[in-house]
Amino acid sequence: MIVLDTHALVWWVSGSKELSAAAARAIEKEVREEGEILVSAITAWEIAMLVERGRLVISRELGEWIDLVKAIENVRFVAVDDAIAVQAVLLPGNLHKDPADRFIVATARKYGATLITKDEKLSAYEFVNTAW
Repeated sequence: MIVLDTHALVWWVSGSKELSAAAARAIEKEVREEGEILVSAITAWEIAMLVERGRLVISRELGEWIDLVKAIENVRFVAVDDAIAVQAVLLPGNLHKDPADRFIVATARKYGATLITKDEKLSAYEFVNTAW
């Protein structure tokens, strides 16, 4: 089971060369083994914000794009529930204060999943397993 950081999801879905070979292998392994590829609901919010601000261009209308991602086999969007919300605030150690990153890390921790991220701050955070 893996959790995709926002950029990893966008790059994977778009077929971008920005996605590392190791990240692509981890995702394809989940697909091949019928594992789960989790996406935090906060990622949908983050993508919407980026599109709205003109910092991200996607191939379709936002709702349609999200629906297409949801339809990918093995992909499951997970809600920010009370446990994730509390965990995002109470994460151990020293993680920066970006709320979206904290929710995504808390999601990975709740599910015991590896977080696929290029973000060096998240990769350096010792309380979540990451791959890139």
